Amino acid sequence: MKQAILIRQDLKLPKGKAVSQGAHASVEAVFKSDKSLVSEWRKEGMAKIVLKVSDIKELQKYNQLAKDYGLTTALITDAGRTTVEPGTVTCLGIGPDEDEKIDKVIKDLKLF
Repeated sequence: MKQAILIRQDLKLPKGKAVSQGAHASVEAVFKSDKSLVSEWRKEGMAKIVLKVSDIKELQKYNQLAKDYGLTTALITDAGRTTVEPGTVTCLGIGPDEDEKIDKVIKDLKLF
């Protein structure tokens, strides 16, 4: 079991901002996920993998691909109080779910 977090590179987010946006994606995806999957994921140590995508178009592509595989997704839109404009989509949370299902979606992405 694992969760994937995809972060846009074109925004050049400062490290702290990227981490906080990734945390938003993780939490929101968990809130939207099936409780039995979350329970199993927690028992296994709540593994997460953080990956990079080039831009909004690539992020949307992976969001749709994850949905097509039946995975829970959470697109994060920033409020715009600090670094980016209000309404900027910064990252995507996928899962938690079985490793094999997540890997089908993220297999071509590089670590953040």
